[in-house]
Amino acid sequence: METIRLGIAGLGRAFSLMLPTFIADARVKLVGACDPRATARAQFEADFDAPAFEDVGSLARMPEVDAIYIASPHQFHAAHTRIAAAHGKHVLVEKPMALSLAECDDMIDVCRSANVHLIVGHCHSFDTPYLRTRELIASGAFGDVKMIQALNYTDYLYRPRRPEELNTQEGGGAVFSQAAHQVDIVRLLAGSRATRIRAAVGNWDRARPTEGAYTATLWFEHGAFATLSYNGYAHFDSDEWTGWIGEMGQAKHADDYGQARRKLARVQSKDEETRLKAAGTYGGESYLAPSRTKPDTRAHQHFGPLIVSCERGDLRPLPDAIFIYGDERCERHALPAPRVPRVEVIDELIAAVHGDIAPLHDGAWARGTLEICLAMLRSSHEQRDVVIGG
Repeated sequence: METIRLGIAGLGRAFSLMLPTFIADARVKLVGACDPRATARAQFEADFDAPAFEDVGSLARMPEVDAIYIASPHQFHAAHTRIAAAHGKHVLVEKPMALSLAECDDMIDVCRSANVHLIVGHCHSFDTPYLRTRELIASGAFGDVKMIQALNYTDYLYRPRRPEELNTQEGGGAVFSQAAHQVDIVRLLAGSRATRIRAAVGNWDRARPTEGAYTATLWFEHGAFATLSYNGYAHFDSDEWTGWIGEMGQAKHADDYGQARRKLARVQSKDEETRLKAAGTYGGESYLAPSRTKPDTRAHQHFGPLIVSCERGDLRPLPDAIFIYGDERCERHALPAPRVPRVEVIDELIAAVHGDIAPLHDGAWARGTLEICLAMLRSSHEQRDVVIGG
């Protein structure tokens, strides 16, 4: 069995969401980490009997590390990728890849020069329901993709946030954090280059001064178009339309309605909110460790309701199945429950590092997604269509 010795740069929320994968997948060995928080470093050292440092340079110098998972805040992705590549480490970096196209280009260049692979994820385009839908499209049985509709309603904006997460200029807001998922998915399914976008963003809570919602129409080179809508204002929950299976594949309960807003309402200051987020993150006082024996999932991860309209049928991926609406009948193709959550990320990383197989979610792919997200912000600000790559 091929394994990967992984170092972790940043022990925050992104790491917490990937941790069940690292624990459940026997191919992964966590051999080191870095984080500015002493509590997180102590937790990591106790959990994995491996060293944890304050800075990414010390981690990158470890000869035991094959690859570094860069899960630090968005604004540090480019700098941390440069350090990892300079020490010959393969890079798995969280989305969004960076905050500017110039940073993306630099990350791609330094990894190419160092002859290391660059993979960007987890994005939800890794999720099995979308990968299987892509395979169905590629079979040709349904003709060309003509239209995609994707939407998601969540409590995103009312989860505890650090100040920069509520500042668009510092990489905060729904476009950088959430549209990266949705854009990735529709690009994957459309199967051709995006050419133009028209978007509007919503920012209607002065206490949370960044984009909490957006809607966009995206056109593709081969004639398909997609509509993308996202609302993170914590009212309607679109998991109601996915059988109350949550984004992480976990069971949800309708009677939990309003939980995020109620919790945030008790917070009296920005500093208190920052402490609340830290408390629930890895190493924090209220952090709950994932099970080492049975992941808390009942189905695959997803990013809200989505329908792909092809010439000869509609495809609807769900967390546990794909519905196919053909000319004469509707069929349900069941998806086996995941053995390991987000196993697709490790599959792609292992294939790249040990098989030298070019990853699907490489730097060029992620740069394309960021370009569309930036065009979305520009289109809304200028109230006009924006040409992608123009």
